[in-house]
Amino acid sequence: MGNDKLRATPAARSLAQRMGVDLNAIAGSGYKGRIHAEDVAEFSYEKAGGITPLAKKIADAFGLDTSSIQGSGFRGKITRADVAKALGGRYYPNLEDIIDPFTDTDGAVASAPAAGSAAAKASAPASSPAAPAATAAPKGDIEIVPMNMMRRVIAKRMADSYFSAPTFVLNYEVDMYEATKLRKQLLEPIKEKTGKKLTVTDIISIAVVRTLMNHPYINATLSADGSQIELHNYVNFAMAVGMDEGLLVPVVHGAEKLGLVDLMLRLKDITERAVGKKLTPADQEGSTFTISNLGMYGVESFTSIINQPNSAILSIAGTKEMPVVRNGEVVIRPIMKMSLTSDHRVINGLAAAKFMQELKATLESPLPLLV
Repeated sequence: MGNDKLRATPAARSLAQRMGVDLNAIAGSGYKGRIHAEDVAEFSYEKAGGITPLAKKIADAFGLDTSSIQGSGFRGKITRADVAKALGGRYYPNLEDIIDPFTDTDGAVASAPAAGSAAAKASAPASSPAAPAATAAPKGDIEIVPMNMMRRVIAKRMADSYFSAPTFVLNYEVDMYEATKLRKQLLEPIKEKTGKKLTVTDIISIAVVRTLMNHPYINATLSADGSQIELHNYVNFAMAVGMDEGLLVPVVHGAEKLGLVDLMLRLKDITERAVGKKLTPADQEGSTFTISNLGMYGVESFTSIINQPNSAILSIAGTKEMPVVRNGEVVIRPIMKMSLTSDHRVINGLAAAKFMQELKATLESPLPLLV
């Protein structure tokens, strides 16, 4: 962290200090390996293996297949030095000399003229003096807002998840009468004991955790090469927390060992620290399952993008008073909609349906959750 020879921007050093990240373990994407704030932000989300952006640029330029290269970087990540070694004599003698053709001083891809650009200019028809000048359509006032660091990381991770995982969605309606009744009964005793207010989300969370232990494929992870499925005998429960700046997904590790009150307290702690931007990298790593709750905003239904490396994510929508038939009579009940987005490489439709069926039954008869 205090290494003056290490190339890093002031913003990267400041963020690394706040996050407790060792800059020496990060491969920078900037000019001559300079570390930017984005590199620090993405560091805690990186999977084992992979390749640094700069190493990938060089490998792509030489048409090098990196699949067989053993990375020497952090957690086996392929660095530019590994690419240089693999290229051998095709690579410039001085490792630093190769950077200039591919990057400018800011680390962006250089805009060197393409081979056909001169020919394209020569073949382009000359503008005729008589030809009317093209005029752009008038636009209204706009405001350009740069993507902050958090949104850049979110954008990258969501795009990676959306375009890599074939997903399907199951939608269910849940009668929340008994769950809301249970909350009302427990509200005051728990508040007197802890000073915290029990929410419906807390009851949903403990129901999800308990149900996951009976459905290992919903709580699973696909290996990086897609050849193995890791079935977890624990639940690292993640909760999506939205803010104006972006989205954070803090994790409660070992949630299967917690009762309702303990899980409630842990969830409130990580949520408050997320909003206060006081999460550590460890607070955001290792999740096995995630839920996203937009019910408090009146959302009737929605589907979420999987928070990889999870294999599924549960979307919780709002609860609405609706007429339903019970014992041959029409009654008004609080009905909540929820949907499960699943990675079809790991989870088949039957497994997902069985999980949702049990979760629905648990929420409609939640008393055993207290045992």
